[in-house]
Amino acid sequence: MSQQTPPDDVRIEPPDGPDYTPNEPTDHDKRRRRATPRSEDEPTGWARDALLDMARHGLVEQRRARRWKVFFRFVSVALVVWSLTLVTLVFQASERAAPGLSKPTAAVIDISGMIAADEPTEARKVIPRLEQAFEEENVKGIVLRMNTPGGSPVQSSAIFNAIQRLKAEHPDKPIYAVCEDMCASGGYYIAAAADEIFANPSSIVGSIGVRMDSFGFVEAMRKLGIERRLLTAGENKALVDPFSPADPKDTKYLKGVLEEIHGQFIDAVKTGRGDRLDDDEAIFSGLFYTGQTARENGLIDGFDSVQNVIRTRIGVENSIDLTPRRNRLEQLLGVSAAEFGGAIADLSQEPAVPMMLP
Repeated sequence: MSQQTPPDDVRIEPPDGPDYTPNEPTDHDKRRRRATPRSEDEPTGWARDALLDMARHGLVEQRRARRWKVFFRFVSVALVVWSLTLVTLVFQASERAAPGLSKPTAAVIDISGMIAADEPTEARKVIPRLEQAFEEENVKGIVLRMNTPGGSPVQSSAIFNAIQRLKAEHPDKPIYAVCEDMCASGGYYIAAAADEIFANPSSIVGSIGVRMDSFGFVEAMRKLGIERRLLTAGENKALVDPFSPADPKDTKYLKGVLEEIHGQFIDAVKTGRGDRLDDDEAIFSGLFYTGQTARENGLIDGFDSVQNVIRTRIGVENSIDLTPRRNRLEQLLGVSAAEFGGAIADLSQEPAVPMMLP
């Protein structure tokens, strides 16, 4: 290549080394050349070989570049996931750490939404925060900010029992429940463990009862000509099957189960409220009341707000929110596609379970 040739130009010089042996044309090549006269622009044998070699090298480079691009994309995604995980762990560690406050303060824990497993209100998330609040020296009192229609009797009972235990271990640290819009059923189960319960006159309070929901599709299946084929091992395995006719024996059994759970609920409320409850047994019938009526029948102790309870009853100005929440990674990513699909698939197989709801 001469000095006048631009550096980006590619010139193919004919090989002149002693070891170069041009590719011998095949019989097919010879016949094609005799049938089609070669134009002046058609490359000779050595030039064609050089062009093919260049094309092969170009394909190899393209494949190599594509592999590196995929690799770097994978590394980038891995770094993003690793960074999000690290940040989440740091936030979780900071949330689990003791407040370490320098001033007296009150701990506020929200019990809001459905009380159920895999929710921020489940017992395994709420109880550690309660323990943290009771054990922290500078926390002078705890406020449960209630805004829930209820939910699982198991989760509610576990939180109730934990509060009772912590109160016995820390008798000098008060805990109050403040009902906002609604504190019903399983929510009131939890609130009954507090030293005192406050609400707004318009709050919905009570609903001390248990329910179990199901559906029956027998007539719809009959009209559509659908035949139910159910095989079980165990005569009661298909209890509450929505595609089979209701059996009076099964209904009686299930009512017994609900009454047993209801009895546990009533015992917990009586333990927590004691002599403050009215003698009217209607308060245990599942009825819910306004805050005004709830104060009259002893379900609550009076009207107050979270901030006023902190200032006037706990006697501090500062507060710290110890509510368990979804971590940052869960908030960012939400529910995975697999979890969503699994939840949809489980809808047809999920059995009816007792719930504490209005």
